[in-house]
Amino acid sequence: MDYANRKRPPKRTPPKKQSKKAAKPAVSWWVVLLAVALVAGFVWFLVTISGKSNQTDPAPVVTDVPEKQLQQEIKPIPDMPEERYQYPDVLENQEVIVDVPEREIGPPKLMQCGSFRNLSDAEQMRAMIAMIGLESLIRTTDGGNGVWHRVVLGPYVTKREAERDRHKLERGNIHGCQIWNWN
Repeated sequence: MDYANRKRPPKRTPPKKQSKKAAKPAVSWWVVLLAVALVAGFVWFLVTISGKSNQTDPAPVVTDVPEKQLQQEIKPIPDMPEERYQYPDVLENQEVIVDVPEREIGPPKLMQCGSFRNLSDAEQMRAMIAMIGLESLIRTTDGGNGVWHRVVLGPYVTKREAERDRHKLERGNIHGCQIWNWN
């Protein structure tokens, strides 16, 4: 088949509209009748139960059981059993001594929050740290690749203290601070 010389298919024409007289109704009469019957039944149900909650409870049902039998069915509550354990009395007056080994304290820690070529950038970082409530220092180092201005906090005796300050900085949107051993 030659697709290049093929004729185009004829254009489709929109379907013709039917006249309004010949159109069927959207909902038939029996569906409307069923809906009306259901609504009427629901309204009747609501009317019949509307006053039921205000009525008092009916009289209790009396049975022909003798009083002697009722008294036999009710058993008294037994006395509370005696404690078999003495630990509440013993532990109340005791003191617990726990031997906790001391942690080894390593070298002091230093936290660096930035390293900048420009001193103004380092001072800006130091001001942001001061707004959080921590004190930092700017250390200038001259190395083989130029001058660097480092913003550092510390020294810290334990890493836990440094972590606590790092979490304060992260809550203040200063991220990327690193904790190192003091050199």
